[in-house]
Amino acid sequence: MNISATLSLVRLLSTPGLALPHHTIPTFNQLPIPLSAAFESGSSASDDAPSSSPSSSSSSSSSSSSPPPPKPKRIDIRAVVLDKDNCFARRGENSVYPAYEAKVEELKKAYPRAQLLIVSNSAGTWTSDWNGRKAAALEQHTGIPVFRHVLKKPACYPAVLTHFLTAAPPSSVASHADADADADAHPPTTTVPRVTHPSQIAVVGDRLFTDVMMANLMGARSIWVRDGVERDEGMLVRLEQRWARWAQAKGYTPPAVRTYWPADAV
Repeated sequence: MNISATLSLVRLLSTPGLALPHHTIPTFNQLPIPLSAAFESGSSASDDAPSSSPSSSSSSSSSSSSPPPPKPKRIDIRAVVLDKDNCFARRGENSVYPAYEAKVEELKKAYPRAQLLIVSNSAGTWTSDWNGRKAAALEQHTGIPVFRHVLKKPACYPAVLTHFLTAAPPSSVASHADADADADAHPPTTTVPRVTHPSQIAVVGDRLFTDVMMANLMGARSIWVRDGVERDEGMLVRLEQRWARWAQAKGYTPPAVRTYWPADAV
């Protein structure tokens, strides 16, 4: 039993939107790459960086020379957290579901090793994988680091955030942007930007009360894989989806993603 998740559910009584995703996709194959594309349409509604309210001064003859409205801020996703079970792998298996192998490889190219992290409540946890064998097998099959943690999702969000904020700057990697480059020429190298703020992290998973809630508690962006590898009709999944329908019907929305630290607000 995931006790940490059960305790975290108490927060939903005061903040129902914590279990609502910022973006929803049917399956892992519909994951947009880069992930920023999932949030950029209407990004101004989900970000609450400081902005000055428009002036309400009376219109005058000079109104025609007023500056155009500002463009929506660019979403900057520098790291991706992946759930495993029923997200990109069958439940209980430590390899990529065959239909999603191409998508995983595409994701690895867009977000090199230091920018990808698998956070699972089965592989890598102290209670479900005490000897680390599941995590090691998963790393071997996917080529993606697996996070080792004591507390299960969503309660492990401070450790996940610390992992990215304190990680050594990623080494330079080959750029894949120039598809027309001469095959004999070496591709240019670019420095991978490190994570400096939780808004630069996106969490992808199939569970609202663990994956999505972890992202929202962290201050990251969440992508819910609604249908998963296989349709899950379990009691907890049905409870999650009923909660989400109720919360949306009541007008609740996922938490706004801050793009600044609270201390930086003016």
